[in-house]
Amino acid sequence: MANPVKLQVKRLDLQINPDPGRVLLRPLAFSSKEQGQNILSRVLAIPQSQISDLLQTVLGEFEGRHQGLREFMLERFEQVRSLLPSDQQICSERKMLAGAYFCSEYALESSALFNPSIVAHPDQSSVPPGSVRFILSLRATGEGHISSITFRSGLLDAEGTLSLDPVSRFALEPRRVHNPMFERELFGRKLFELGLASPFTRRMCEHLDDHFSLEDLQQCLARERWRGRNLVTDEQADLAVDDSILALAISNYEIQFSPKQTLSERVIFPSTPCQINGIEDARFVRFEEKGEPSRYYATYTAYDGRLILPQLIETDDFLKFRFITLNGPAAQNKGMALFPRKIDGRFAMLSRQGGENIRLMYSPNIHFWYESEDVIRPAYPWELVQIGNCGSPIQTEAGWLVLSHGVGPMRKYCIGAYLLDLDHPERLIGRLSEPLLMPTESERDGYVPNVVYSCGGLVHAGRLILPYGVSDRSTKFASLDLKALLAELVGSL
Repeated sequence: MANPVKLQVKRLDLQINPDPGRVLLRPLAFSSKEQGQNILSRVLAIPQSQISDLLQTVLGEFEGRHQGLREFMLERFEQVRSLLPSDQQICSERKMLAGAYFCSEYALESSALFNPSIVAHPDQSSVPPGSVRFILSLRATGEGHISSITFRSGLLDAEGTLSLDPVSRFALEPRRVHNPMFERELFGRKLFELGLASPFTRRMCEHLDDHFSLEDLQQCLARERWRGRNLVTDEQADLAVDDSILALAISNYEIQFSPKQTLSERVIFPSTPCQINGIEDARFVRFEEKGEPSRYYATYTAYDGRLILPQLIETDDFLKFRFITLNGPAAQNKGMALFPRKIDGRFAMLSRQGGENIRLMYSPNIHFWYESEDVIRPAYPWELVQIGNCGSPIQTEAGWLVLSHGVGPMRKYCIGAYLLDLDHPERLIGRLSEPLLMPTESERDGYVPNVVYSCGGLVHAGRLILPYGVSDRSTKFASLDLKALLAELVGSL
């Protein structure tokens, strides 16, 4: 099996490899309150004469590896201060040293840096004529196989030549927006979708403002439980409902990076229960709507170590990100990818319910997805195990270009291409019988062997630029002429 003769797929001489030297500064988890108290007690027992030297040793060893290390250590101390046996006075050096015992480094990409998606950067100022600045999102995997999102940037020139910007050695998490606001009507619909509709939840929603905060929700829950205290028949069940309501709120949240942080320094690390074991395979797309500024969405898979859930990210500038839960029976499994614009007034999404076929679904509300239909099924030997999308559809003059992955014998992954009708994307109008890209001998070995996989390509200067993951280990790039690809697709069925 080989690439079709008419399609000259060019592998670029660029590769992004995981770097174990890029480390995040993270809180150290301790197993119990007692363990935390024991650690603090032992630090408090250190003679004052040793504190300064011990702190300088820590700073000398780690300060060059992190920005804002001292502030982070002091912040960690404040977070565990409640474990102190008393309100004793502690000098700032001992506070900072104590905080260091509750910090750790995490090598976010020590295992892999793969499954990329590429979009045009929101800031195209000072770009040479005919060029485009881009953002590349990557799935970084480290200790414990926990996946996060990291970024790179670069330039595609007028000839389609790709260059990457220098990468900072620092990696930083964002600040959680302390008081994100929720919409009452939307929140109530999500409660209904989760099966949490009841007289209690309806009464609670009635007492919330049209827009409310997490603190407002917590106070409302407490008030409504107090008002209905004589009606409570199952305290454990009530607590479970409260936990589910709060879990929904916590899963819809916002984060904010500092504008001083370069793009490559920004890391989105799992922070809610549903994603605690990974934010996987983000598919970013630039979304256009008439009369509205462009914005970016990314579908991703949240993984808690047991269940996978498709979720959504929204951003205008790659500084502030909003995380959104997706609801409805069609919001399931992996591989959801949003179209870059509405079709006939509705959002459209590709998905892979059932794990085998590419499916299409529509919704008037981006939060809720109810029905889907098959549009592409496995047909050729290289894709008979399963097929799925490799990112959001790309609009071309000939139709919606869908890049796909196909799984064949020995779980070998290849990348293919399909064409859907622009006005009626449920109609498959073009299909390559052979893959665009398959793993070469040098690309076969990695964390998961025999895999090439992408989460989204970009068209520029008449060429399709395709970043792709190599055996779940690293990232490479390929390029091919768009007209040649479309000519191969049109009339292929």
